[in-house]
Amino acid sequence: MSQIFVDEALTRNGKGNALKATARAEATTRTIIISNRVPSPAEKGATAGGLAVALADAVTPGTLWFGWSGKRTEHTSAEAQVTVSDGVTYATIDIAEQDYHKFYNGFSNGALWPLFHFRTGLLRFNRPDYESYRAVNRAFAQALMPLLKPTDLIWIHDYQLMTMAAELRDLGVTNRIGFFLHIPFVPPGLLQVLPPATEIVAALSACDVVGFQTESDRKAFLDCAEALLEVKPDRHGRYYYDTRTVHAVLTPIGINAEKFAQLARRAEVTADARRLHESLGDRALVLGVDRLDYSKGLPQRFDAFGRLLYAFPQHRRHVNFLQIAARSRQEVGSYQTLRRELDRRAGDINGEFSDFDWVPLRYMTHAVRRSAIAGFYRRARIGLVTPLRDGMNLVAKEYIAAQDETDPGVLVLSRFAGAADELTEALIVNPFDADEVAEAIHLGLIMSPEERRSRHAALLAKVNFTTASRYCEQFLGYLKDPEKI
Repeated sequence: MSQIFVDEALTRNGKGNALKATARAEATTRTIIISNRVPSPAEKGATAGGLAVALADAVTPGTLWFGWSGKRTEHTSAEAQVTVSDGVTYATIDIAEQDYHKFYNGFSNGALWPLFHFRTGLLRFNRPDYESYRAVNRAFAQALMPLLKPTDLIWIHDYQLMTMAAELRDLGVTNRIGFFLHIPFVPPGLLQVLPPATEIVAALSACDVVGFQTESDRKAFLDCAEALLEVKPDRHGRYYYDTRTVHAVLTPIGINAEKFAQLARRAEVTADARRLHESLGDRALVLGVDRLDYSKGLPQRFDAFGRLLYAFPQHRRHVNFLQIAARSRQEVGSYQTLRRELDRRAGDINGEFSDFDWVPLRYMTHAVRRSAIAGFYRRARIGLVTPLRDGMNLVAKEYIAAQDETDPGVLVLSRFAGAADELTEALIVNPFDADEVAEAIHLGLIMSPEERRSRHAALLAKVNFTTASRYCEQFLGYLKDPEKI
């Protein structure tokens, strides 16, 4: 608490009240959010990234958000650069070019990402990459240390920082630490493909709370802890390891559905939405929105759309499929291969089914503003969300929130997305079965207005319940209260 505030309190309320104000300020618990990337304070509303949107309710005045600046330099920073905006402190470090390639492209996205998405054939483990991963996690911990206060709650996010809690403990940090994994977790038989599997689980066990999107992910982690650390979790997901009780919790992430619905209604009348509407005419829109990533099942999705046009010829010339697949991780070879494969499959489908005034598949790899996408969701008769494996997939929830309740579209959803555990009124499909996905698209296109409204009402109620605010409240509730079950 600043001396200025204390002096003002003394003047206004007398010495007793000022001392009480000082005590309250000193006892205030501050939340420290840690993520691989830190959003720019200028990123707000429709321009913010997914993590920033999901954590908006936790980022209140007094919060500190710490992580990588996005800059690659000659040396990884030893000290954080600090800026304050609207009462929120943003602290960032730069990462050395060599560390970036090994930590980010190497271990994070060359080993952890494919493994946790059940793609062991794409896993590339290199010991120097793992050592760099540990070194960057250590650098994060060391740069954060001078900024910490004894009462801070530390909340670490995602697979790039799975060993940071252990590094903080080695530096003597006794604060309560939570970790949330935004992607899936895998059972012991798969995790042990990774040479440092035991080290990863032990590092996560330096946390007080470890959160997951789905019950199957939580159970997989507990099974790994039992198998690799020889602990005995209780029925509440708690186990004791290295002087600490670790609590594995289920806290699925959500969106601010009401705010996104408002965004979609506004976007419906923008120039982008009008351009899309004019280009479609009276044809139905099937829409996919993803990052360009092999976990999203895009080749299988293209095949399913081709099967739709082959098996259900009544939809030819009456439907368009728009796939937005923003490029990411372009330095990783498997992503370059994926892009070439999608180019070929899109060309094959359009070559076979196009007419002189109709191209069935539209495929674009540049990013589209979130506000524009909200309007596209509202126009789409089918929301096609068919990842091969996904932690949650907020596109599914955004699609539901964006719909016109009087004439809603239909969500076709992979059973392997975390959202499928909750959004059971969607048309749930196996993304590996092109014919099943094609049939689901067909059913969605011919579904009666009454059934569409009934399914959407049930889905919207769930999306309005499991919100971003509820997610933050649940996780921080576990982190603040060691006795919460």
